Amino acid sequence: MKSAWYEKQGEASNVLIVGEMDDPQPGAGEVRIRIAVSGINPGDVKKRQNAFGVGMPYPRVIPHSDGAGLVDAVGEDVSQEWIGQRVWCHGAQTYRPFGTAAEYTLVPLEQAVRLPEVVSFEQGAFLGIPGITAHRAVHVAGPVEGKTVLVQGGAGTVGSFAIGLARHAGARVIATVRSERDREIASRAGANEILLMGETLVGQIKRLVPGGIDHIVEVAFDANINTDIEILAQGGSIASYASNVFTPEIPFWLLVFSNARIFFVGSDDIPKEAKMEAAHAINQTLEAGWQGLNVAERFTLHDIAQAHEIVEQPTKSGRVILTI
Repeated sequence: MKSAWYEKQGEASNVLIVGEMDDPQPGAGEVRIRIAVSGINPGDVKKRQNAFGVGMPYPRVIPHSDGAGLVDAVGEDVSQEWIGQRVWCHGAQTYRPFGTAAEYTLVPLEQAVRLPEVVSFEQGAFLGIPGITAHRAVHVAGPVEGKTVLVQGGAGTVGSFAIGLARHAGARVIATVRSERDREIASRAGANEILLMGETLVGQIKRLVPGGIDHIVEVAFDANINTDIEILAQGGSIASYASNVFTPEIPFWLLVFSNARIFFVGSDDIPKEAKMEAAHAINQTLEAGWQGLNVAERFTLHDIAQAHEIVEQPTKSGRVILTI
């Protein structure tokens, strides 16, 4: 099969190789997916860069955890009925060496999710990490039906998913964005109210929700924690999946006095049951008419290094994908 891989970490143009590898064969409990589209997440780029200092987990890595395509072979204990099914997958390169930047990938059956007929392979290719992260961030503190959820960074990929999933679950959703252009993205995702970040944000939120926000989905824990605590309801919750600094400071006593609950969401280690619940909810939301995310750039497998560079230094909003 044609695939892309790296055997050392570093700059994309220096370490990514495109070539031929043997076709993988599914083991017990696995399915083989003929990849149509591979989705690139920031985490895929960080692994290749060794951003967290973990080093090479395997001698050779085919990058990318998310993708979509057709099941074309199954291993022992997997029904033959899966062959020919349209699927999206998650975790292909999570604690596994070979991801979706290839003609074929293998995943355990529970990581292959039937792709609704109304959803394209392009959309399916980036449902995994951002969608599951967003679902966990929305629901980790409990049901949100009838509650007010604030999504910080509502124009981002996880933020857009969080808006759609929270609305589908019956929440009132307020989103923050950085620009008027981003306002359109959050609106498309389904936010009830959209606010520009800035000095007047706290006042605007307090006027909209005098009793405080029930739950916050947070993209920048270090930058926003002081704002979050000002607008959080007594006993409210914050679920953060990212921070711009490695060791952020927190207003400890203000959080104590608010009886705040804080959850940290790492996509690779979300419990299996929560991932399955998220996959079901993502499909339901898409089938209900949620428009999903836009594609910013399309590349071929041969141009994977350029695609990674675009993810590192984006010039427009939307996802970057490889067509295989």
